[in-house]
This record gives sequence, structure tokens and C-alpha cells, in this order.
Amino acid sequence: MFKKLPFILMTLTFVLVLAACGSKNDAGTTNGAASNGSGEGTAAELSGNILAVGSTALQPLVEQAGQKFMAVDQYKNVTVQVQGGGSGTGLTQVSDGQATIGNSDVFAEEKLKDEAKAKELVDHQVAVVAIAPVSNKDAGVTDLTKEQLVDIFSGKIKNWKDVGGKDQAIVIVNRPSSSGTRATFENFALGTKVEDIQGSIQEDSSGTVKKLVSETPGAIGYLALSYLDDSLQVLKYGGVEATVENVEAGKYPVWAYQHMYTKGEPDAATKAFLDYMLSDEIQQNDVKELGYIPVSGMKVKRDAAGNVTQ
Repeated sequence: MFKKLPFILMTLTFVLVLAACGSKNDAGTTNGAASNGSGEGTAAELSGNILAVGSTALQPLVEQAGQKFMAVDQYKNVTVQVQGGGSGTGLTQVSDGQATIGNSDVFAEEKLKDEAKAKELVDHQVAVVAIAPVSNKDAGVTDLTKEQLVDIFSGKIKNWKDVGGKDQAIVIVNRPSSSGTRATFENFALGTKVEDIQGSIQEDSSGTVKKLVSETPGAIGYLALSYLDDSLQVLKYGGVEATVENVEAGKYPVWAYQHMYTKGEPDAATKAFLDYMLSDEIQQNDVKELGYIPVSGMKVKRDAAGNVTQ
């Protein structure tokens, strides 16, 4: 009996060690879950729901990047939802806490009337977008000056024949006043704000603008390069084409930064998505593929007041 005692004690010790290891492992798992819940876990533990609302000019890029982001294994527990509505809507919703990210074509201080609310938002610039005037392909015009565009959108010129095109009435397809795309076009193509004229069409979505301009005889509108294709006549602006090269060099003036605003600093999941938006994977592939321009490629800069510097 006593000869067997050391063996029994050794066995009991081994069992206790195994039990202790198992307990430590369980505690580690529990602690990991708690860390995830507090947003302090590792990238593999990230989870959450991200709602990005606003600019329809930026929407195609954020949607495509969001799908790729959610397909990455370490972000599989993060959901990214993207909605349009216009820059003003996005900025208002992120400011009010209704959205995680407010997508905008303009600086927050231009759209938010409350200066204090604008200062609460943190700007994350993820790309540059150019806005081009577009017409129905049968209008018979390929180039318009700034003055001609102002006269068209203010209602002074009502027929394409007055700018060298066909004898056909001009139909304006505009964006609402909350649209950052409209603000960019008015600021840098027209140089002035214009009132909506009787008979013009107003649409919230860039996609709908594209459809209407391509299908409506005599129609004119404006779109981000990401929406352009052969169904439209892309118009030169004072003889200058809306190309990536011309925008980067500062030759084509109708462009804007694409902002993704957060209210304060983003949480871990949102920061991971914003970092992914700025990764080489998105900047060198999706950004260029969809017709946007990496901010890093710009040879000029523009501040919130619209001033351009080298």
C-alpha cells in the first residue's frame, strides 16, 4: 500500500495540472470575448455594424470596398451597409448619431449650418472625384464654356441650337440642394449657385440622373467619372476633358475630395474599414478602376474655401 503512495500522488498532481490548464484556457476565452465587446480585441475579434450614408458620387467605391472588406476573414464579423441620399444627408446623419460614417463630396462646414457640429466631425479623405457635364448623345454638342453652362442651368439658353447643337429643347436634370455633387458643380464649373428653373428635373441619385440623361432627348446633367459610359455624351469644359491626368495636374477644375466623416475618432471596427479604404488594395485597384483618383496622385490641393495650391 505505502509503496504505491508516490505513484498515486504523482497521478493526482498530473490531473490537477491538467485541470488548471483547462481552467486557464477557459478564462482566456472569456477574457477575449469581453475584450471584443469593449472594442479592444485584436483585429481577428473585431465585430460591429457600420452604416455609411451620403454622397452618391462616392457610393460605388464604398459599396465595392465594403464587400471586399467583409470578405476578409479577420473582418467577417463586421457588417458594412452603404446608403445614398446626398452629402447633406450623410453629414446630418453622422452628426446626429444616426450613421457611423457620413460620405460627402464637400467639407462638412459647407453643408452643416451649425459650426459647432461641423467641428465635432473628423474628416477622412479617401479619394478625389471629378464631375463632368453630360448630355444626351443626340444633342449635337461636345464642348461647353463656363458661360454657356451658367446660361443653360439658369434658363437663359433653352435650345441646343444656341450653343451649336441641334434644334432641340434643353432638359435640365439637376440634383437637390443637399447634394455635394451639385455643390461641387456649382462651385467649380458654374462659379455660382443657380435656382431650379421651371421644367427642370431634380433627382436624388446619380444613377437616376445617368438614366434620365441617356434616355431623355435634349437632356443635360452632371456626373462623377465613376458613372460615365458610352450611353452619355461627356462634354468638355472650356475645351478641357475631365480625365484623371487633367484633374491631377490641376488643368480640370471641377473636382472634389471624397470625405468619409466620423463623429469624433472612429471605433475599432470603423477605423479598420477606413484604414482598408486607404490601403494599396483599394487605392491602387478599386479607386482607379471605378474612375476615382487617389489623393496621393494629386499635384494640387484644395482647402475648404475652394482655394487651390500646388
